[in-house]
Amino acid sequence: MNVRATILCDNSVGLGLAAGVIGEHGFSCFVETDQGNFLFDTGQGLGLAQNARIMRKDLAGIRAVMLSHGHYDHTGGLPALLQIRGAVDVFAHPDIFLRHFSARGGLTGRKRYAGIPYRRDLLETLGANFRLSNEMVEVAPGVHLTGEIPRRTAFETGDASLVVCPEGEDRTLPDPLRDDLSLVIETDRGLLLILGCAHSGMVNVIEYVLEQMRRDRIYAVIGGTHLGFSTAEQFEETLKVIDRYKIEHIGVSHCTGLERAAMLHARLRERFFFGCVGASLEA
Repeated sequence: MNVRATILCDNSVGLGLAAGVIGEHGFSCFVETDQGNFLFDTGQGLGLAQNARIMRKDLAGIRAVMLSHGHYDHTGGLPALLQIRGAVDVFAHPDIFLRHFSARGGLTGRKRYAGIPYRRDLLETLGANFRLSNEMVEVAPGVHLTGEIPRRTAFETGDASLVVCPEGEDRTLPDPLRDDLSLVIETDRGLLLILGCAHSGMVNVIEYVLEQMRRDRIYAVIGGTHLGFSTAEQFEETLKVIDRYKIEHIGVSHCTGLERAAMLHARLRERFFFGCVGASLEA
């Protein structure tokens, strides 16, 4: 299958784009395939519609939406999308509507709401047909949403500042982010893996995808890696896995962070590219 993946929303904007394209803290990727076009994540909602229009990506014609997880910077563009597209299937994990928070002081820190900014019934009124599952789902032939990722590595410990508050309870708990999903596409060149934030750990995601797809390598990985919050050990182990599975292209976005992105570029050289707004990969 021929595929083109184009970043519509990211923290930064690539050079040479038409005037009016904007960056935002968030992520969205427009995916064109032989099976139709899809949208993976929607960013915060500040730039999705405008960037898509300027880059001539037709949101009105997408076949489905897939959400990587229930944070505002990946789901906030849903109303804008639905106003353009109308009724559409939205694939995600059942936990996307949990009360996700960020608390820089951990469980006792001051909380900032980080979940979906809109109620489910409002989004359904606008046309969202939520299709929620914690299992791997084939959205279309050759297009798969991973489902819940098993946490198997010892070095991918997650972000301690992310917490969850159970509905109707006065408690703050570590957020397991079970709703962290990634997109896998079978292309003519091999598997293309698109990450939202990889909260479950990039290595956990890669190894689970290879196991489920019964493959021994991945052609390319693009998207948010969350390596900006990683330890030195996690970063080094991730580099080993990139080499072990002969990943040819790594395009990092959003939560990778500039420092880690620069380190990846120094180590991977021509295999690396910045997954900023306007960046595109064909496979």
